[in-house]
This record gives sequence, structure tokens and C-alpha cells, in this order.
Amino acid sequence: MTNKILSPEEKAAALIADADAAGKLKRVVFSKPTDKTVVKATLTPCIIGGSRVWQTETFYADNKARQHNDAPDTLIARLGEILQVWGQVNILLASGSCEYKRNAAGHSVLIGETAARASLADAATVTVRTGNDKEKNRILTGDEPFLKALDVSDEKGRVHDKKQPKFRQINRFLELIRDVEDKLPQQGELHICDLCCGKSYLSFAVYHYFAVMKGRTVRMEGVDLKPDVMDYCNSVAKKVGFTGLTFTCGDVGKYETTGHVHMVLSLHACDIATDLVLERAMHWGADLILSTPCCHHWLNHNLKCDALSFIADYSMLRQKLCDAATDAMRLKLLEANGYEVTALELIDPEETPKNIMLRGIKSKKFDPNGRAAEKARAEYESARAFLLCGLDKKA
Repeated sequence: MTNKILSPEEKAAALIADADAAGKLKRVVFSKPTDKTVVKATLTPCIIGGSRVWQTETFYADNKARQHNDAPDTLIARLGEILQVWGQVNILLASGSCEYKRNAAGHSVLIGETAARASLADAATVTVRTGNDKEKNRILTGDEPFLKALDVSDEKGRVHDKKQPKFRQINRFLELIRDVEDKLPQQGELHICDLCCGKSYLSFAVYHYFAVMKGRTVRMEGVDLKPDVMDYCNSVAKKVGFTGLTFTCGDVGKYETTGHVHMVLSLHACDIATDLVLERAMHWGADLILSTPCCHHWLNHNLKCDALSFIADYSMLRQKLCDAATDAMRLKLLEANGYEVTALELIDPEETPKNIMLRGIKSKKFDPNGRAAEKARAEYESARAFLLCGLDKKA
């Protein structure tokens, strides 16, 4: 008698069921659907009316969201079938994760199953949400005037369903700023730049945090390439009375400002735009850099390393390799320029897979000619040469 070889769908379904039974299932995030009227969906274990259910929230392209609850057994039997209509599914556990992917040709793969299975034996468990309560004790409540002006929340301060992910994202960013705000001057004017700011939810939130909640004098500049968006942001800043917050249309790679910059922020600057942001921050000698990159296309297109072909020959794994390598090289370059660095999780992958924050804190004892700087520069150049095989382009 031979053991049946399970498909990736069957393995993923079994992992979800086993994790839930063990109290280790945090959330399942479905994205890249075959049905283009849908954007994504999330599945979360909940306790409602004293019964354990799986709460599914589906987000549609028309900006509507619908929610329904099912008994776990009802969905477990259909999980294999459900998985086949999604291109990507992230299975988030108490102390691990696993990713299912399916391409247009119908080929599927389950990445990280072994480690995820091993994590089921960990002591960590998930606190199951009761009812429909959202996370509490956030820095922002939703009732702030700037959130209403940006249409994140309604006039009563209720955050719109379609803006809940953005609301959680900016709250988390503020929490990470709060963790290191002691690295900023404690008196005098704070000078902050948000580069590639886009619609500037983050700019407004950070300005509110320091100027309104902390009572600091703040000079904050947002910079982006879209003139109509910058005009809109300036009008909102004026409407809500944020007199120290201004927005400029310009190329962040060439942008100049006056006075010392204490903090540089960037949320989801696309591809090499993140490198431009980091270059500006280092050029200004900013005390604190917080940057969450978006896509990582450049290295994916230019990777030429035979030693890594066993990974790079598979498109899904190649992208993960390039994501990690690009951000690691960025951190090493920051380190070579006098920053104490780390990579942090901005928010759970159910909100967005672009969830890594690069943080740099300017060292007060940095010696540009010292051994540590020399070592970091050598490691950066060595990694760059290894990945690009001599390509004369900037990573």
C-alpha cells in the first residue's frame, strides 16, 4: 500500500485545518484572484455567540466589502477547491507562516510548509478575537479631523471598511516611530521629510502625532512627482490647519531642503525610488530613517549569478531572493554610512506583502574611516559584485 501524494492545495488545506485545531491559526489571506471583480479576502478564526467560527471578509474592486461567518468544518471540506481560484494565499500562524502560489497555467506550490508544520509544536498560541471587535488602543482613533478630510473615516469618526487596512498601517507606522522618538531632539523644531509621499496619509498622521498629540513645533515636507496629488494634499493641510506641513512636486532624487533633517520617512516607494529616498536621507545626514519599500524589480531583472541559479531559475523563489537581497544591501549601505540598522515587520502580511520596514538610526560615534565603516562598505561591494557579476549599475 502506497501513501497518496498530496497536491499543494491539499497540503495547504490540511495545514490550515491542523493549525486551527491546534489553536495556532492567526489568519489566512487570499490575493491575486482569478475573479477580477474581487481584490482579496481574509479568513480569521473568531468566537461569536460563544461558538468558534471562521470569519471571511471579501474586498471587491468596487470598494465594497462583505463579511460572513462559517463553521470551520463547513469550509475545511472546500478549502482545496477554494485555493484554486487564488494566485496567492498567505497562511499566518502564531509563530510561523506559509505561502501557497498558483500561476496562470495552473501550476501551484506551497512554500515554507516544513517550517510552518514545525511551528505548530511551539508554545505560542493565538488569542482568538471575540465578536467583531477591532484592535484597541491604537494611537489614532479614526475621529481625527485629518482622517475625515482624507476620507479615511466618516463624519462620526468611523473608519470606512475599504480604508481599514490603511488605517491599521499608519497606526503601526506611528507605533514604530514612538519606539524610537527618543533618538530625535527633545526640544526645538522637528524637521521631517516624507519622500515619495503619494496621497500622504502617513505625512498627515506623523504631523498630527508630533504637532497635535506631542505639542511639538514641526516643519514637515512631503515630496512626490504628481502635481495634482500635491495640490490636493496642500489643500487638505490648509483645511485642517496643519500650518507646518507642505507638499512639493519634485524628483526626490534631486530634492533639496534647508536646515538639518531630523527624520526621513517613506512608505512604499516603488522599486529604485526607495534607493533615491535612502540616498537623500544619507546625503542630509538624517538622524532617523524609516522606509518601507514597495516592489523590488531592479535586481530581479539584473540578477546574474550562476551560483544562485538553483534558486533564480524558479520565478517565485527568484523574487523572494531578490526582495531579501535588495533590502539587505540597502541596510548594509546605510550601515556603511554611519547608521545602526534593522529590518522590522511593519504590519501582518494579511494587509500587504510589502510589510518590511528598514530602519536606520544615525550613530553619534561613527567614524567614516574606522574599521566598522570599512567592513560594511566591503561587505556591500562584495554582495553587489556577487549578485550582479560586474554589472556597472546602481543597486
